[in-house]
Amino acid sequence: MKRLRDWFGSDAGGPDAGISRAPETVDLAGGRSYRPEALLRPVNPAFIWASLFGALLLDLLPWGPTIPAPDFVALALVFWNVQQPRRVGMATAFVFGLLIDVHDGALFGQHALAYTLLSYGAISLHRRIRWFPVLGQVPHVLPLLLVAQVASLAVRMSVGGPFPGWGYFLQSVVGALLWPFASWLLLVPQRRPIERDATRPL
Repeated sequence: MKRLRDWFGSDAGGPDAGISRAPETVDLAGGRSYRPEALLRPVNPAFIWASLFGALLLDLLPWGPTIPAPDFVALALVFWNVQQPRRVGMATAFVFGLLIDVHDGALFGQHALAYTLLSYGAISLHRRIRWFPVLGQVPHVLPLLLVAQVASLAVRMSVGGPFPGWGYFLQSVVGALLWPFASWLLLVPQRRPIERDATRPL
């Protein structure tokens, strides 16, 4: 629980309350500021692809219409587009979109277009999104997920599909609410153990 409190930015007291922590922002010359980030291990490419295919398997489960299950592939794509934009780009999003189209029997290219737009937006904003703490990233992730849903819906309705109702967009809301947990989970392999050493500055 302590690690979760540290990850979500809690300042509550505890055993480490007397330990000085890095400031939220560091003032630089010219009126600029910098927010220090925790040091992470290099990401394993195998884990990236395993997480994407794991998200695909979750999307293939029969959730049913009564459960507003999020688009797990879209959520994983946004995460890796933000964290590793050079490894996971729009081509990856396009391929996974085609896989979803094949499974759902949807208009070929419907999800491919939606995921490509999603990936483009996430990569374009990845520096801005990473500047915020994980809870502050949620208002940025929600519009990205909504844009993907609107694009997919527009393609479907352009060929005569019905409007599914406003509840259709609950998928993006649930996905945005899961963003803090998804971020914490996908960064677990990269997170370094906390080792306090008074002789080292980091």
